[in-house]
Formats: sequence, structure tokens, C-alpha cells
Amino acid sequence: MTPTPAPRVLLEPWSEGDLDLLRRANTPEMTAHLGGPETEEQLADRHRRYLDPGANGTMFRVVPQPGGPAVGSTGFWDHAWGGEPAYETGYAILPEFQGRGLAVAATLAVVDRARAEGGHRALYAFPSVHHRASNAVCRKSGFSLVEECEFEYPKGHFIRSNVWRMDLSALDGR
Repeated sequence: MTPTPAPRVLLEPWSEGDLDLLRRANTPEMTAHLGGPETEEQLADRHRRYLDPGANGTMFRVVPQPGGPAVGSTGFWDHAWGGEPAYETGYAILPEFQGRGLAVAATLAVVDRARAEGGHRALYAFPSVHHRASNAVCRKSGFSLVEECEFEYPKGHFIRSNVWRMDLSALDGR
């Protein structure tokens, strides 16, 4: 599937000052499909993991223009699926910036980053089957719907998810 054109965004490396971005995204509205808000301790742990250069994965803040405010986050990390070594991605755009194509733009940008990393052939996303907007982001970004599954996120919380796959090796001509 050909990705839908989207506005451009910049992905900036996660930094010490981005804990507030996690807090702003930690609302019942933003986490309804993810098991609900996390505690302050869980947010601090997540922030430390995002900052750790030896951690599994890379996280970014999403900004619409150089020097602009962060409007959300995205990233990718190692996650084998169906026996295939691969990357997984996730994204969050703050409510006041939703509906402008920024999630698609951020997802397309993280696809490019994962492809450039070169470690795996595929990138997966696992949005809840009930999260229409997040599934639309995958579709508009050019992912292929593979199947439904029971997916654990966060640990101890299982959700019915769609499995979306992007073949990173097929993007050379994009």
C-alpha cells in the first residue's frame, strides 16, 4: 500500500527534559487503549529507559518544525514476531495536535529511521482493534494488516490488537 502524503515533522532524540511530555500523554484519554495511566514511578522508569543509550530501542520527541514544541513521541525497538527478528513501533500525539496528519508523518519518519538502522527487515505496530485512529495511522503509513492477536502491553495487561507489518526492505524505491 502506498503511504498517504502527510505533513513533515522532525524526530529529535529523547532528552532529559522530555519527562513532561510523558506526563502530558499519560491521561485517561491518551491511554484508554493501553491499560490506563501509569504511576509517576512508572513514568520515571520509562523516561530513564528512553534516555539509556544501551537500551533496546530509540525514542524521539515529535516536533512540527525546528525549535518548535514537542507534539508527541515515537520510536522503535527490537521485538521478534512470529519467529521473525523485527522492530516494533509506537506513537503518541497529544490531543491538541491530533487530526492534522502528524501521527502519520511521525510514523513515516520512524519507518525511515528503522530502515536506516538496517538491523531488521520488518517493522510492526500493534494497536488495539478498537482504536480506530491508531489503526488508520498504520493503514495511511503503508503498513499491511496481517492478523489479530492478544498482545501484552503494558506487562500484565492483554489487549486484542491488530498486527500491522511494514517490509523495510521493500522501501528502497519509495
